[in-house]
Amino acid sequence: MPGENLSRDEARERAELLTVDGYEVALDLRSAVGEPDGSAGPRTFRSLTTIRFRAARAGASTFADLVAPAVSAVTLNGKALDPAAVFDGTRIALDGLVEGENVLAVDAQCAYSRTGEGMHRFVDPEDGEVYLYTQYEPADARRVFANFEQPDLKAPYRFEVKAPEGWTVRSNGAEEFHEGEEWRFAETKPISTYITVVVAGPYHCESDLYTRTFDDGSKLEIPLGAMCRKGLARHFDADDIFLITKQGLDFFHDHFDYPYPFGKYDQAFVPEYNLGAMENPGCVTFREEYIYRGKVTSASYERRANVILHEMAHMWFGDLVTMQWWDDLWLKESFADFMGSFSMVEATRFTNGWITFANNRKSWAYRADQLPSTHPITADIRDLEDAKLNFDGITYAKGASVLKQLVAYVGRDAFLEGARRYFKQHAYGNTQLGDLLSVLAETSGRDMTSWSRSWLQTAGVNVLTPAVTYDTADRITELVVLQGAAASHPELRPHRVAVGLYRRTPEGDLVRYARAEVDVAGPHTVVTELAGAEKPDLVLVNDDDLTYCKVRFDEGSLATLREHLGDITDPLARALCWSALWNLTRDALLPARDFVSLVLAFAGRESDIGVLQMLHAWAQSALVNYAAPAWREEGGRALAEGALRELRLAEPGGQHQLTWARFFAAVATSEADFQLLTGLLDGTAVIEGLDVDQELRWAFLSPLASHGVANEPAIDAELARDDTASGKRHHVRCLASRPSDAVKAQAWAAVVESDKLSNALAGATIAGFVQPSQRELLAPYTASYFEAIERVWAERSIQIGMDVVKGLFPGLQDDPATLAATDAWLTSRPDAAPALRRLVLEARDDLARALRGQECDAAV
Repeated sequence: MPGENLSRDEARERAELLTVDGYEVALDLRSAVGEPDGSAGPRTFRSLTTIRFRAARAGASTFADLVAPAVSAVTLNGKALDPAAVFDGTRIALDGLVEGENVLAVDAQCAYSRTGEGMHRFVDPEDGEVYLYTQYEPADARRVFANFEQPDLKAPYRFEVKAPEGWTVRSNGAEEFHEGEEWRFAETKPISTYITVVVAGPYHCESDLYTRTFDDGSKLEIPLGAMCRKGLARHFDADDIFLITKQGLDFFHDHFDYPYPFGKYDQAFVPEYNLGAMENPGCVTFREEYIYRGKVTSASYERRANVILHEMAHMWFGDLVTMQWWDDLWLKESFADFMGSFSMVEATRFTNGWITFANNRKSWAYRADQLPSTHPITADIRDLEDAKLNFDGITYAKGASVLKQLVAYVGRDAFLEGARRYFKQHAYGNTQLGDLLSVLAETSGRDMTSWSRSWLQTAGVNVLTPAVTYDTADRITELVVLQGAAASHPELRPHRVAVGLYRRTPEGDLVRYARAEVDVAGPHTVVTELAGAEKPDLVLVNDDDLTYCKVRFDEGSLATLREHLGDITDPLARALCWSALWNLTRDALLPARDFVSLVLAFAGRESDIGVLQMLHAWAQSALVNYAAPAWREEGGRALAEGALRELRLAEPGGQHQLTWARFFAAVATSEADFQLLTGLLDGTAVIEGLDVDQELRWAFLSPLASHGVANEPAIDAELARDDTASGKRHHVRCLASRPSDAVKAQAWAAVVESDKLSNALAGATIAGFVQPSQRELLAPYTASYFEAIERVWAERSIQIGMDVVKGLFPGLQDDPATLAATDAWLTSRPDAAPALRRLVLEARDDLARALRGQECDAAV
């Protein structure tokens, strides 16, 4: 990625000099179809850009951003510049600016992308059709048109596109003109470069209309659109997408008091997408995996609804009001993550969304906050590579968790009133941390400075543990909440928490009989309200999940959970206990085999399908990463037997049956397991109610491939049944998963030594290559990994570099020698790219944590 970085200091200097008044961008995308022109370089399209901007000083110099194979013309204020002299491949030098108005025109040949960055080009294997879309965050608009690529140089945009006849083209603005191959779109409001968008291709489109009448009698109409590839049209449930969209628009209009400002609202589901979605105003893009080709559980629909609402929240938090630089990325992502769950619970059918948040999103945050790369929510982002890596569990899930705590701290009304004032004061502008804190201080009357210092400007997660003493009558004498922190991040924070007391009923249920809210401050907080209460079977700190912390248990509570976890009747309390037990396992305080035993004992009784799916993922991770090697085989058999037992007991045709079927396939280990999976594929075996659709077929074939039961002709035959984009990804993954030296060498070369694979197929190859059942087969690649990663990082796009460095780290070689090899690389490469070193440090930390867990498990 040489020459493509941009530092915060460079951006600040440019923002002080320039004010951008508008862009006119014309793209000729007709070159996307047909045979390439025969040149040795990449397939390209013509990009014509005119930028009108003002400079604060006469004679000043700056630069525009453009990543392109070729530039044929550059004109500044009517004067032609020599492209060879001013364009270095990533920047266009602009010297001798005039004070006041300047005009830059650039005629370039930009490259279509296969990595999901810039203008991505996808050829559908099912019908040969070509689909295009753009993806820019944080700084890839410069791969499509010349610009000033930083979030605080906002401007209006006009896009014109030439595309093959018969295609549909969408952009941020409404369509103004379309005739034959030519499309023209209305000028946008002032927005940042990274949220401009073009989607083009023979997309299947559906439409609807959102209407709202305000108290003053005025009426708002928002045209709604939904798009996907033609090959997915038969699976496209646009009605549900429109339903969630309308419910979200109702919610945000009810609470934000600022009408949706960007006209129409298209939502395009696109192939080979690196992210979940992107909040381009007027035209949101989503990964097409949110269109379900087979039967899925309600958790999948909840996840999609959450993403739809997350992106919608960005229309206000991020698009209308945008952070000045990536330091304050949380100003959009934390809010969108919180508002996505908040609006989903209050406005849609997914009323248990806070359970998913507690069990799933916060798990992501807890992991990220214990890595050596953890950072405050308001991070120190030196450059674009830093920014790319900070789209992480801290910025999203921890930030959202802290906002949930903030609502408890200042009150819901004050929080929402602060948001309303924030939008009105900073509409179409850029902000920093202090801008938000000032309005929240106004509306709440609270001191936001100390809260911000504790929660936004320090890193690390606190641990809250109950300590209880009883009198001779078995009543609580004193209940204390002890707060701790890691030595590396010793900050103790103020927490508003609920402490719940639970006991078993005569019927065997474990229910709450007492609850107290308390402000935890410092290392030792007495919960006076619970003194005198009868002795509980379980003490749950952070009941109702009000704060962000790791929870521990006293000995009596832990003993109760070992015997009666499944008896907790409240699903959120149960989810919180599961999450705490998983954190104990990751922290090497609970043996992995004990966690697996808890899953085998109680997961079959779990009513919340999202929690059940999380338990399955954690149980697999416990076995693969934290279990003692000598116990893995026994533990694997136990998981497979337990999964099959629950599969046969589950309600026929229900979502629990489907979830247990997928889990059984994932943990299958024995010849009998493989015979059953083979029978379910060929129809010789049947489990009542289990519909083995195409997606489930691939789930069953995957372990057969990785254990050498299904050969290449069998995998090819499955592709023949499902010769689609999704089928191709499954096929590539299964081929790379086969237990063969030659297969592994081929997969490694395809990803590490070549850049011919698209982002999606490179990801599928990596997923197939890394198999827990093939540790010995993968051992020789440890040395190869450390020899290759600097070259890969230098030569590939940052997205592909991240995929390779994270995905191929030899974490399955879980022994001290691998840790030593990692340390040797880090020690010998002090000057390696900071973002690359961060990824390796994170992988090293995961490995060291795994080794500690294995040591704990072996001590049983």
